[in-house]
Amino acid sequence: LLNVGTSARVTAMGEAFTAVEGASTSIFYNPAGMARLGGIFDASVGQTDWIADIKHNYGSLAISPSQGAYGVLGIMAMSVDYGEVDGTIRYPNPEGYLDIGKFSPSAVMVGVGYARALSDRFSVGGTLKYVSQNLQSSVVGFTESDSRVTKKEKAEVLAYDFGILYKTGFKSLSFGMTVRNFSKEVKFEKEDFQLPLIFKMGLSMNAIDFFDIDPASHSLLISVDATHPRDYPEQVNVGGEYVFMKILSLRAGYMFNNDEFGFTGGVGLQKSFSDLQLGVDYSYTPFGIFNNVHRVSVHFSY
Repeated sequence: LLNVGTSARVTAMGEAFTAVEGASTSIFYNPAGMARLGGIFDASVGQTDWIADIKHNYGSLAISPSQGAYGVLGIMAMSVDYGEVDGTIRYPNPEGYLDIGKFSPSAVMVGVGYARALSDRFSVGGTLKYVSQNLQSSVVGFTESDSRVTKKEKAEVLAYDFGILYKTGFKSLSFGMTVRNFSKEVKFEKEDFQLPLIFKMGLSMNAIDFFDIDPASHSLLISVDATHPRDYPEQVNVGGEYVFMKILSLRAGYMFNNDEFGFTGGVGLQKSFSDLQLGVDYSYTPFGIFNNVHRVSVHFSY
């Protein structure tokens, strides 16, 4: 749940988004990125067609009352639909197992966040989120009359994210840092496990700053993230987004030192209707020996 990228825009850029600001989806990557929203609200929803027919869904909303004078409030949610799974247990019969029917595991995360620009250069943000994994009921034994004894298998925990974003003052160059999924250990039966704690640092910049080109017609965002996760080696993610006339976006990225991921790509279309902006994004992520991953997101802001 927490290791799977959400936004089609972000994943098309190789998930190099720590130092990018101005969207509600920043709440998933660096909550400080919400601090300069640019409007009253921004919202995004989307779905990921993950491997093994698993569906990931997400939604985010950021609200900036009084033009950000009191900061920006964010709300986020994620859910996972694993589909139906055949359940079996060891049993002393000729087959060696007993079919106990189908079950549908699920996972969900909901959270709130807050971000604020402390100066014209420095922003901070944080989130509090509730994370739950529900494996439904498992058969743990039988009574003397051969009736099943079941036990609910559900784990839940509170987790925290923190982030900062700093505008260096050199053209549009920004620096960001974030720590995500800080929590206590979670336990299923006898085994303890930790959420995927991750530390990221990133840089982003509009490369058009170096050229005599109208920034209203062309934009070329370049971003780089260095990632230090708890459960796999350090990685470097690089992403780019070219925007033409604030309508068409072309995106690409690469995730270095990753066993399965590498190149990512995507496209986006957006259109303004007076003060309301609507957009749709798509990303494509090859996933090694698994199925290719497709994501679609819809966003709107005012």
